[in-house]
Amino acid sequence: MHRLIYGSVLRCPGIDNGLFYGIVQKVYRWEGDMYTDTEKTYLLKAVTAFERKISVISPDFIILATNGLDSGGKVPAASGTVCHESFHDRQATCENCPAKEVFRTGKSAFKSGTDNNREPGKVFCLYAYPIMDGEAVEAAVVLDFDFPSTGGLEEKLQRSNAFLRNLIGSSVDAIIAADRAGKILFFNDAAVEVTGYSVEEAVTDMDIRILYPGEGAKEVMRILRSDEYGGKGKLKSYQVDLLNMGGEVIPISLNAAVVYEGEREVATIGFFHDMRDTLKMRKELEKTQVQLLQAEKMSSLGKLAAGVAHQLNNPLGGITLYAQLMMEEYKLEDPAMEDLQRILKDAQRCSNTVKELLEFARQTKQEMRPNDMNRAISRTLFLLENQAIFQNIEIEKNLASSLPMVPGDIQQLNHLFMNIILNAAEAMEGSGKLTVTTGHKPKGDRISITIADTGPGISEDVLPQVFEPFYTTKEEGKGTGLGLSLAYRIVESHRGRLMAKNIPDSGATFIIELPIKQDSGDNDGE
Repeated sequence: MHRLIYGSVLRCPGIDNGLFYGIVQKVYRWEGDMYTDTEKTYLLKAVTAFERKISVISPDFIILATNGLDSGGKVPAASGTVCHESFHDRQATCENCPAKEVFRTGKSAFKSGTDNNREPGKVFCLYAYPIMDGEAVEAAVVLDFDFPSTGGLEEKLQRSNAFLRNLIGSSVDAIIAADRAGKILFFNDAAVEVTGYSVEEAVTDMDIRILYPGEGAKEVMRILRSDEYGGKGKLKSYQVDLLNMGGEVIPISLNAAVVYEGEREVATIGFFHDMRDTLKMRKELEKTQVQLLQAEKMSSLGKLAAGVAHQLNNPLGGITLYAQLMMEEYKLEDPAMEDLQRILKDAQRCSNTVKELLEFARQTKQEMRPNDMNRAISRTLFLLENQAIFQNIEIEKNLASSLPMVPGDIQQLNHLFMNIILNAAEAMEGSGKLTVTTGHKPKGDRISITIADTGPGISEDVLPQVFEPFYTTKEEGKGTGLGLSLAYRIVESHRGRLMAKNIPDSGATFIIELPIKQDSGDNDGE
């Protein structure tokens, strides 16, 4: 050490301590009894021990005092020498000297420009401020560090930290950080929205483990410490459930990381993306894809059906015509006449199937007019209720009064009701109860028609396929599988909805919804 205590004043080798003491008095305003001798001693020690260079320069650039040693451990330039000669080996003052600016303006100044050629052991004058004697500048204190720059850096750092905190806080994903004990350190606005807990509740006394159902938190930490998802200490796009304040389980896509100090774990941070909207959109997309696939399938089968129907129409017409001619032109015995009657009956059955195929293919003309649905249903039931299959079936009609007229093709709608009612009767095997109900939907833009039976119902594996063409659960030869698919197409062509529901131990229910007003883009025919 090259510092000695002399009396109550610190002595510094190579420095005029009396002069330095006087100057420091000026700098720290030691006049009078503001400081005790002990305080003055330690303040002087502090200035001398300061690792950065402090020099006091006179208005004629003479070194009045300087602290410490140079980088080689030697006593720096002595008092009384010229600063630019001792510090920079220059014959004239530096062009960007901050001390010169202090003497010119009487205000603090910092070195302008940059110096990329600083040599070790050289004093680097960055900042200077005046020592005033009244209104005159008595001397300048020159420092090799820049107070304003340091302050500016601190201010920038504070602004940067505030911006970063605001950036994280404004994230659309929930961001939660917690220490190793589970205490929450950070909880942004999105986390408040997802979990239902306030920031104050979260950071005050909440353990992050309560956000995970069961052992979820432990499992997340196990995976974070493994290499399974993104490497050790990282977790990428991991599906996990989160419990909100109300106990609701929220599907989350979690990205998380362990925060280390060296090799030691100190905290974890997680980015919690709420998957509810995404899963909802995905479900809707899957539903749309199924509908598009179904529409494509129906379109392809419709074209096939139309081709088959046209190919069958001509030979069926010939069979019917010649069978009728034989019955009219020839006197045949009864067995022969019965055979011709059977031919005509089977030909008519084939013709009916062709009509169904053409209807399915939408090759028939559609005429849209306002129709009374109660009247159409009553007429269909009147035609069917006297058939043998309905002899042991109870029919209950709950038809709403003042039901609005519905625009539609009455022939297609009759076919729709007949198909569904016959399907219900066959499902009950000729014994049970058939209930037909009409009503007005609450929104007022549609009517509903419900046809329910007390048959065995529709099994869960069959329900998604019940409207597919050529799909049937009936025995071979007892159905074409076109009835319900045709009904679906008819309702669809009327801008309505047809749904099937299975009621356990109570049979099946078909719900038809039809709009009261015709779409502006519809025409009277197709």
